[in-house]
Amino acid sequence: MKYARLTKEQLEELHQEFINFLATQSITAEEWAKLKTEKPEVAEQEIDVFSDLVWEGVLKQATYLENISSQHMYLFHLREDEMKLIAVKILNEAIDITTKEGFQWLRENYTTEEVEILTANKAYSEDRNADKFALLKQGSNITKGKLYQWFETMMA
Repeated sequence: MKYARLTKEQLEELHQEFINFLATQSITAEEWAKLKTEKPEVAEQEIDVFSDLVWEGVLKQATYLENISSQHMYLFHLREDEMKLIAVKILNEAIDITTKEGFQWLRENYTTEEVEILTANKAYSEDRNADKFALLKQGSNITKGKLYQWFETMMA
């Protein structure tokens, strides 16, 4: 398995897609039920293959990631040729940007000395999707990139 097995909830959400996947493997509902009981390790392998296929599709489509904690914000733009990062650090420990008030404070004070903003570019390794997945495992979430774009515009 290259990425991570989908959770039970994720598999339930993708129930129809999983049925279609099994059909492409020429596995009927009856055969699937039998596999799960008689050869659970083979059933697990099928779930793993399906999970990797889903992750490949998701990672290929991902263009922006965000990883936000109380004092830091890491905003990634996953471009074709490289990853671009906007990193925001709050130097005032009384501010928690995960709260509505803290985020409002950041919007009003991002140009002050209490906020550090750094940018960086990084080339992908040979496996671009693995690089993206590593960021997700570290706590990033896939987004539409509005926050990244806002900061990019403000810094221009």
